[in-house]
Amino acid sequence: MYVASKGGEKAISKAHELLAENRRGDRSVPGVSTAQITHQLGLAVDRVMAEGSLYDRDLAALAVKQAQGDLVEAIFLVRAYRTTLPRFGVSEPLRTGDVEPRRRISAAFKDIPGGQILGATYDYTHRLLDFSLHEEEVADTSGTPRSTPGARPRQEAGRVVDILRREGLAEEEPPGDDSNLPGDLTREPLLLPAGRDVRLQNLARGDEGFLLSMAYSLQRGFGYDEHPFMGEIRIGAVAVEVVPEELGFPVEIGRIDVTECVMINRFAGSSEQPPEFKTGYGLVFGRCERKAMAMAMVDRALRGREFGEEADYPAQNEEFVLFHSDNVEASGFVQHLKLPHHVDFQSDLGVMRRMRESHEMERREEVTHGGDRRDF
Repeated sequence: MYVASKGGEKAISKAHELLAENRRGDRSVPGVSTAQITHQLGLAVDRVMAEGSLYDRDLAALAVKQAQGDLVEAIFLVRAYRTTLPRFGVSEPLRTGDVEPRRRISAAFKDIPGGQILGATYDYTHRLLDFSLHEEEVADTSGTPRSTPGARPRQEAGRVVDILRREGLAEEEPPGDDSNLPGDLTREPLLLPAGRDVRLQNLARGDEGFLLSMAYSLQRGFGYDEHPFMGEIRIGAVAVEVVPEELGFPVEIGRIDVTECVMINRFAGSSEQPPEFKTGYGLVFGRCERKAMAMAMVDRALRGREFGEEADYPAQNEEFVLFHSDNVEASGFVQHLKLPHHVDFQSDLGVMRRMRESHEMERREEVTHGGDRRDF
């Protein structure tokens, strides 16, 4: 464990004051409210919720504001707060097939049950700065309530991968096991080898940039033998249910926004398994398409040992991925180098001086003997 050395209470207090002043910025400019962050920086809020393991938009927005937009620091704040919260129970598995989709697409099939829903996306926009946003009005001065764009009536939209399962071309989803609760990384340390439930938790909390790099490495040949296909990605609200002991049946306690992705990879088969499509899965809070896609690709790579595949590359190495994907832990370990290491460095300095002296003595000895040494 690393413990921060604390010296100069007055200096530290002044540093906190200066931080607060820098956070506020030019006071002639109106301060940003957490409501503005929630509604206008929604993707940043969603990432903080996903990697902070706490679904609360207001708290995530507060953390973004407090951290001056540093999302890794905001995630750290949310996780720290989460540890203070009591646990009242465990929810039922989410029925993501019942998601009310605001966006749902498949790259594997053109026509899917319920239809493709493009929704609000940057996929088809020109990457050009929109300078009109400088003049954008903060509120609708007419006072007329705005309707939610793209709202659609609720409809049944089965899973795309089920099309392949009905033909026996894709692996079946394993049956649920109610006898054992899934692991909980927020309360228990990561142990290897990890079950898929723990791996998926780790990836859902993992840094988006790290997972994106791992997924990209797979596409460039450092892992995948076959090209992955995005079976489906869907974004929408899903019910959260718990089973109170006094009732004995599920009760809906609210709805949360999630992004779900299923990736499909061809599997050539083995002596124990027939050729079929294998899947990778990603599920994260809020709207985080890139994160969910990368998560699904890395999940499939980490399933290799189930199929007798060699783990030759970083994205296939469970220990490498799971232990290095957490940006809070990584940030702390890197940034602890800013803390005083005076004693450690003095020790290294002494060793270096002795090494230099020894090296100099050997060099002088070489010069003295003219570099002419013979073995007899």
